[in-house]
Formats: sequence, C-alpha cells, structure tokens
Amino acid sequence: MPTCLVTGGSRGIGRAVALRLAREGHDVAVCYAASEAAAAAVADEIRASGRRAATAGADLADPAAADALVDAVEAELGPVDVLVANAGVNTPGRRVEEISLEEWDRLHAVNLRAPFQLARRVLPGMAARGFGRIVLLSSVAAYTGGIIGAHYASSKAGLHGLAHSLSQQAAGDGVTVNVVAPALIESDMLPADPDVRAELAGSLPVGRLGTADEVADLIATVVRNGFVTNQSFLIDGGRHPT
Repeated sequence: MPTCLVTGGSRGIGRAVALRLAREGHDVAVCYAASEAAAAAVADEIRASGRRAATAGADLADPAAADALVDAVEAELGPVDVLVANAGVNTPGRRVEEISLEEWDRLHAVNLRAPFQLARRVLPGMAARGFGRIVLLSSVAAYTGGIIGAHYASSKAGLHGLAHSLSQQAAGDGVTVNVVAPALIESDMLPADPDVRAELAGSLPVGRLGTADEVADLIATVVRNGFVTNQSFLIDGGRHPT
C-alpha cells in the first residue's frame, strides 16, 4: 500500500489529512514539530483503522531535518509514495520594516525550503517506481499578500513556483505535483475572538468558515487523480475566485 508522509500531522489540517488518507488505504507517517503526544494519538487512530502508522519529529528550520525525517519514515514504513508538505509557521502581522532577517529566514526555511528539501529527497524514488504524489500547502496570502506580512506571503508564493517546476520534471514519470491553498479554515491559526471569527465567516459567500476535513477531502481527491498536476487549488469559501 502507498506510504504517505504528512508534515504538521499532529493537529488541524495535517491531522485531518493523515486520517483521511489512512481511510483511503495509505500507511501514514505523522510528522510533528513539538506535539509528540498529539502525533501519537493520530497514529493510534490510524492503526485502529487497520493501516500502519509511524510518528517522526523534526524542526524543519534545521537544514538537516528534512533528510533525517525521510530516513526515519522510510526505515519504518518503506519508501514515501505521497508527500503532503503541510507544516508551516507564521507570526503576528508585520509591516515590511518590522520584519527581522531572523523572522524572514525562519519562515522561508520552514514554509519553503523544507518542502523543497523533502521533495528533492523523495521525488527521484517516486519517479523510479513510476508513481508519486506531492501536495504543497500554501495560503491565500500567495495570491493576495495576506495580512501577516511579506515574509509569510513570499514563503507561500514560492511553493507555487516550486510546484510548477517539479511537476514539469516529474509528469512523465507518473508523479503529480500540486498546491492546495486553504484560507479561513476553523483552526487555532485564526483569531480566538468569536466576534472576529463571526465577522470572517460573514465575509464569505458560503457564510461560514471552512473545516479541516473539507481541506483533507480536496487533498485526497488530488492524491487519487493521476491526471491532475501543476495546479493550484484555493479553498476559501469563494472569497477570492481565481
């Protein structure tokens, strides 16, 4: 059965994706930055569904972490067939003059460099086996600039360029590469104030915030479909048509 590596898999969208892909027949590596117990709980749910699961921790800001993460996953579950690069970091909103080089570098290291390193590591094996799926998790900020700042928006926009390049390299080898860009999804990344959340929900044509399960459903569809590649899917309740 295909082995899937999901970064940021201990909570939110990553957790929903890990559980959904397990239901679709994948063995899943639940990767995490700090929430070891939460990742273990997700892995237990996957095993209870009859699939194999593993957990692996990594600080993706470390240049050595991506290769070590793949080593750990492949030692336990075998070669990675599906990569869902979901892990990401942000900051409070910043004007450009308020963004330190340290913040700029950390966001780009986790949000863009780590997906590149992971893809660089697993794509040759996928191509050699004639099957692979890479899904990169972006944001509406890649399209609009967002509200967090230039550091976050540019780190997410870079994923689209990465996917365009990788998909062209890999398409003839049975490997697809796509971007899914969620926004306004119920999660702890949104403001906690219920009035602010209600205002955000009211701004959407669908009249509510999205759910992690809805994002996971889209990702599962992308993973199933071998004819969809080099595409970017914005999932935000219709607020920003593309």
